[in-house]
Amino acid sequence: MTKSSSKNNSNVILELKNITKTYATGTNCFTALDNVSLKIHQGEFVSITGPSGSGKSTLMHIVGLLDNPTSGEVLLNGKNISRLKEHQLAQIRNVTLGFVFQQFNLLAKTSSLENVLLPLLYSDVPKNVRHQMGIEMLIKVGLENKASNTPAQLSGGQQQRVAIARALINNPQIILADEPTGNLDSKSGAEVMKFFHQLNEKEGRTIIFVTHDMDLAKQANRTIIIKDGKILEEK
Repeated sequence: MTKSSSKNNSNVILELKNITKTYATGTNCFTALDNVSLKIHQGEFVSITGPSGSGKSTLMHIVGLLDNPTSGEVLLNGKNISRLKEHQLAQIRNVTLGFVFQQFNLLAKTSSLENVLLPLLYSDVPKNVRHQMGIEMLIKVGLENKASNTPAQLSGGQQQRVAIARALINNPQIILADEPTGNLDSKSGAEVMKFFHQLNEKEGRTIIFVTHDMDLAKQANRTIIIKDGKILEEK
């Protein structure tokens, strides 16, 4: 029995139904995900782990609406979104999902504040309001004194916290983190994980993160182990 098995379907925020993802490689066909079904409930802290090539990154891409399944359905808040057009998916990603990546993906010659504000660039939010929202996000991650610094002037841990602030700026329902500590030293990595725990426990944020590190994976409330494109085990 998994930790979420007692939850009912009323608070399922994200559901994958019989997801298969295949890729053509020359004359061959590679199956990255094989009939995967999964439910994520509001407020869960879930880790996805498995060996290299297991399909965990593909699973994260499907969950994050960055790739379409070959077959199966993706339901967000009960609505099937797996066949929406790219501009519709982009809008959902921008307002519903917050992304944190291993590589930080910050603009090199842009200040911390400007990086945080990127998701609001084409929004209707007035410029002065956007500025205040960005400052509040930097305060949240403890970097208000680094608002004008560029990524080159920040440590790896600080860059990742800027990336987290950027992920939070639109108040997303779900935060998706792909190897968020992969480029950090152990101390910075621990600080980032502590912040994720705070977001989950104090704000009730739904967090899904991919990691190859089983010790990190065990920090989640539920761990999904994937191998050869299938869910091997849930803990």
